[in-house]
Amino acid sequence: MELYLDSADLKEIEDAFKLGFLDGLTTTPTFMHRGGVTDVDALIVKLSKMVPVLQIEALGNTAEEVVKEAHRQLKLGLDPKRTVFKIPVSLEGVRACKLLRDENLLVNVHLVYTLQQAYMAMKAGATYVCPLVGRLQDQGHDALELVGQCVFAADHYGYNSKIMFSSVRNAEHIRNAINIGVHTITVPWKIIKALPDNNLTTLGTNQFIEDTRLVTMKVKDVISDINPVVNVNTSLTEALVKMTEYGFGAITVTDASGNVVGIFTDGDIRRALQKDGPDTMKKKMSDFKYGQPIAVQQTDALRVANDIFKQKHVDTILVLDGTKPVGMVDIQDLAQ
Repeated sequence: MELYLDSADLKEIEDAFKLGFLDGLTTTPTFMHRGGVTDVDALIVKLSKMVPVLQIEALGNTAEEVVKEAHRQLKLGLDPKRTVFKIPVSLEGVRACKLLRDENLLVNVHLVYTLQQAYMAMKAGATYVCPLVGRLQDQGHDALELVGQCVFAADHYGYNSKIMFSSVRNAEHIRNAINIGVHTITVPWKIIKALPDNNLTTLGTNQFIEDTRLVTMKVKDVISDINPVVNVNTSLTEALVKMTEYGFGAITVTDASGNVVGIFTDGDIRRALQKDGPDTMKKKMSDFKYGQPIAVQQTDALRVANDIFKQKHVDTILVLDGTKPVGMVDIQDLAQ
């Protein structure tokens, strides 16, 4: 199924065709009017150089006027092999279609709302036959049934016309078009952009990214330059000031040789105050008892730290280079 962009917005068109697989562009005078275009010919020429195939309107009250307008537009420098002339269906329109097709020019007979109109367009040799699904549904009609009938007629009778599903209003229309088996669809950019979106896909992608990160990155890759360390001879008051400055809820306590004695946390200060009251603030870090700190080496995979967070239910882990503290990894660091 060919995929066309339906637009006259240059920014949209530039963004859309970066995808690299759109087959062409359909545009209308209505789009151009809404976009404030004042020089239609100049825009057509510019668009013709931006897209693989350009479908533009050729209007006139008679077949001869339509053909004349198509020839005028070709003289602007358009490539006849990459330009499709859109003609509203009518008796004069299908006659113009036949005249243009006799010249091997490409034609889209559009504004089709009935199977009879589609049949006339196919019989006239239209390259594309274009029912407007959204507009027809707005009037309460079964537009999908009509499109299905058009596809069946084209395939059953062997017409070379491609049925183009147009007036697309939502992503569901894309699914409808695929199921019906249309040959071509033209879609607004906002809908094309949303087609790959799915919450389950997003969740799965994020999980893959996170799992890859945990395996390929080291602990040292995520820790900050802040290394919250105090000596055993540091007063508790000074240690608390440094904890505040560092922005951690814990601080590493080391001996005179720089080896880790333990970790002092904000929980430890609360427990000490409950036990000893105000006298707690007179203590030094050497006055407290420390257990074995939960630690990882800076060269460990990030996965190791992640497993510890899950198993130990802690928020911060000491990071070592051998026996020397080099920082702390916070559970939030894994979410960056």
